[in-house]
Amino acid sequence: MALTEEGIIEIPGVTSHWVRLGNGAKAHYSTAGHTGPAVILCHGGLPGSSGIAGFRYMLPFLGANGFRVYAPDFPGFGLSDNAEEYWPRNGTNDHVDFIQRFADAMCLDSFSITGNSMGCTNTLNYTLAHPERVTNFALIAGTVGDINPERVTGTMDIRALNRDVFDGTEDGMRRVMAGLVHDTSKIPEEVVQMRTIAANRQRESLKAYWNYGDNLSKEPRFKARTTSINRIDRIGIPAIYIFGVDDTMSPVENGYLDEDAAPNIQFFYPTDCGHQAQNDRPDLFNPLFLEFFRDGKVSRKAADAVGVSKRRAELPELVEQAVLA
Repeated sequence: MALTEEGIIEIPGVTSHWVRLGNGAKAHYSTAGHTGPAVILCHGGLPGSSGIAGFRYMLPFLGANGFRVYAPDFPGFGLSDNAEEYWPRNGTNDHVDFIQRFADAMCLDSFSITGNSMGCTNTLNYTLAHPERVTNFALIAGTVGDINPERVTGTMDIRALNRDVFDGTEDGMRRVMAGLVHDTSKIPEEVVQMRTIAANRQRESLKAYWNYGDNLSKEPRFKARTTSINRIDRIGIPAIYIFGVDDTMSPVENGYLDEDAAPNIQFFYPTDCGHQAQNDRPDLFNPLFLEFFRDGKVSRKAADAVGVSKRRAELPELVEQAVLA
């Protein structure tokens, strides 16, 4: 993979585009596929994140298998508009509004949606805010909102990875990415270069996003928009949740806590996967997401391969059940 003139990696079947949103911001997105149902992919939130960085394997796979796939760069990340008037000062609330504007610009009346880490939060919050647009959704290594306030701290300092570890260099970016993947030897150098360029470009915009988490997120007027209490268990939209067993940023125990609080979501616990399970094991997750987005449920083979939860009874409407002899 080599970087394009825009400073992003080249992937066969994936193209780079821009669109003007309703609020005037210029949005960048990577896309694959020309026909079929739509899928929006929501990337994570460490410095240098972007749509193509977070879903570089899933994008072309879904696009080649009957979907129109969109991986936008959220405000504060990638090649998103970094003009001061578009900084994400209201954090996840601005990101939810961004998804709505982006879907409108793409003329998507309904779509599947998934997200990893910060993108998991954005996926959930968007679905709660606009359930009429969401066909089904998948969560990867995040939370189910505030329905479970207890969280287990990992061995990686997430705040430090966000604020201190990245020093503007590629070596700093490698240290940031060490918290994302299970096997650091598999990190492509072109991805390190791309993320470094993006992180330096978005420094000030990303700081505005952090300020929301430090201060505004505690205010009732903002919490009311994103609370999942008495909402996620009533949403009635098919959902799955993937949590890597080897996640060092957010230990798998957090997945267990979320599973206990979300009985209508089917959980999976894959081994040899860190915080970005979709990039650690695309051989497992590309077929899983294809089946779920296409059929609304997962085959027996895919469920077993990915590590369907054994902590409680499977949800038969979401996982194919074995046929008894």
